[in-house]
Amino acid sequence: MSKVILSAFADEYSKELDVQLQVLRENGIGYLEPRFISDKNIADLSEAEAILMKEKLGDIRVYSIGSPLGKINLADDFEQHMDVAKRVFTTANILECQNVRMFSFYLHPEKSVRTCRGEVLEKLGKMNDAAKEYGVTLCHENEAGIYGESPENCLDLLKAFHGDMKCVFDMGNFVLRGYKPYPDAYELLKDYIQYFHIKDALPEGAVVPPGCGKGEIAKLLKSHLQKTRKDVVATLEPHLQTFDGLNTLTKRHFKNPYQYETKEAAFLDAVKKMQILLEEEV
Repeated sequence: MSKVILSAFADEYSKELDVQLQVLRENGIGYLEPRFISDKNIADLSEAEAILMKEKLGDIRVYSIGSPLGKINLADDFEQHMDVAKRVFTTANILECQNVRMFSFYLHPEKSVRTCRGEVLEKLGKMNDAAKEYGVTLCHENEAGIYGESPENCLDLLKAFHGDMKCVFDMGNFVLRGYKPYPDAYELLKDYIQYFHIKDALPEGAVVPPGCGKGEIAKLLKSHLQKTRKDVVATLEPHLQTFDGLNTLTKRHFKNPYQYETKEAAFLDAVKKMQILLEEEV
């Protein structure tokens, strides 16, 4: 029987790799999506540092790397960014990881989305060609302000690369930008989904624990399991708010009904609520 395999951005609990691995093991999570390691972005690791990380992982596996690739402006230095991409792909090979999360660029402010499309596809094409040389798959995440913010533009990108590029489906990001994750976005993107990012949200601007918002997490996962009849990976990316300030993801002054004393407490509550959701609803 197919099932949901839980992964996590454990840097939301601690920046230190040893602590990240410890909290995953303590909570029965077998996968890490690395993003920050000791305050160093995963894209900045040297080969030696990546090898040391691989040695430390032990029984914890890496399904996808939470890279920042494509999270730059179209006007930025792309050749320099390609050097970063190749370093990420090398790290993926060292970690025995096939998937790399990426984005589709912040657009020129003076140009329309349609006008920017050609440049977006050209640059993503170069990145995708390099990824194939390293034997890794680019997985596009929907994010506010980039070309692939809307479900329709995500589909446009994925179709353009004929299945070479896959989708990281972030239901919370869709909610925050006014799109319906299920059934609307899912029905458009279901054939391209490689895995999910688990973030829940309310349309007013609050990021909330799994199952407490409008992300339709249980419906999405259940539908995808029924469609594919294969195991699916879901990475927890809670982005929950502590009492010390505004939600860092939305930058909105909406009163969040879920706030926590510490980032550690926020992460653990997200884990608990996600595990309950999987046990009771998926």
